[in-house]
Amino acid sequence: MSEKKVQKKHIAIATSARADYGILKPLIERLKQEEAFETGLLVTGMHLCESFGTTVQEIERDGNPISARIPILKKGDSARNVSETMANTLRGFAEYFAANRPDLLIVLGDRYEIMAVCIAAVNEGIPIAHLHGGETTEGAIDECVRHAITKMSYLHFTATEKYRERVIQLGEAPERVFAVGALGVENICRLELMKENELRYELGLTDLPYISVTFHPVTMEQGQAEKQVRELLAAMDEFAGKYAVQYVVTKANADAGGRGINRMLEEYDATRENVHLYTSLGMYRYLSSLKYCTFVLGNSSSGIIEAPSFGVPTVNIGDRQRGRIQAESVINCKPEKKEILSAMDRAMSKKWQEHCRRIENPYGKGDTSERIVEVLKDYLLNGKISLKKSFYDIDGVK
Repeated sequence: MSEKKVQKKHIAIATSARADYGILKPLIERLKQEEAFETGLLVTGMHLCESFGTTVQEIERDGNPISARIPILKKGDSARNVSETMANTLRGFAEYFAANRPDLLIVLGDRYEIMAVCIAAVNEGIPIAHLHGGETTEGAIDECVRHAITKMSYLHFTATEKYRERVIQLGEAPERVFAVGALGVENICRLELMKENELRYELGLTDLPYISVTFHPVTMEQGQAEKQVRELLAAMDEFAGKYAVQYVVTKANADAGGRGINRMLEEYDATRENVHLYTSLGMYRYLSSLKYCTFVLGNSSSGIIEAPSFGVPTVNIGDRQRGRIQAESVINCKPEKKEILSAMDRAMSKKWQEHCRRIENPYGKGDTSERIVEVLKDYLLNGKISLKKSFYDIDGVK
């Protein structure tokens, strides 16, 4: 008598940008090892856009399974363009989910297009597992988007215990919320990154120290992006007049104001020999660049979550990341030239550099994907998912 063949559970993972794919990679690789799961990527957003580096090519090079490519981006980066992109996302993913129904959808973070993906999944009754919920970024529209995704999701994998408590505060039952650390830290702990001389050769860098720079628009401060970038670039120029340094700059994402920032960066790069501008470095080269840089400059979450694991200082500009738990290596400053320069001087100092090499990263120790997969196996293979959620009330709250 032949054994009954077990039906595999289909897990879909949505990815819309270079950043979320790089973070998700260890989880994707771990899920591929599970015989009980069939995993496929739903690739959308900036991945499919030439102006943002057509980063789907990185996914193809990695050999990770792509279940669908769903183009959504509208040209332009106004608030209306963002809304139109969300409408395209909802339409495209509604069609996909109507024809292809996964047993679980995994999403990460707080991007507006990912919220639209989740709306389509909710309408089709597809359970969602959300990574990096409970965090706060008070300067960006991501703040409310992230919490909205939390309420649409069934399973929650947070980066710290404090974030787990916040998700529960939003009414999610504690037994469905797991503090597992950050996948970005796992990448650092497990990947064999490039040697410094290889990285410098590939990026065209000299032997001078270099600073890693990424600046995204602060979407809750409309009309301020170009002003803030001018302050940043002026600070970079003056700093380079005091110290012999280079800058490795990555362009902004497709947020409202992002394309305007990128135009300014292109003009700046064209007239300065010490600036090396990239649309996307890819996760492997980007993490390698963080490892050897003198410090991180800008307002990217990588300066908060990943950089501390390298013992590298971060100069965090403005309010985009305000509210996130931070390591002691992070220096916060206003988006003003004088403030940025002061923070850069501090980050450059030998005393601060030595201090940062001793700090502990609050975002985990590198076992995040394994912990996530164990929870997924429990819920999916034991039939524990019921989308009739009850709101979890915290005792004593009035």
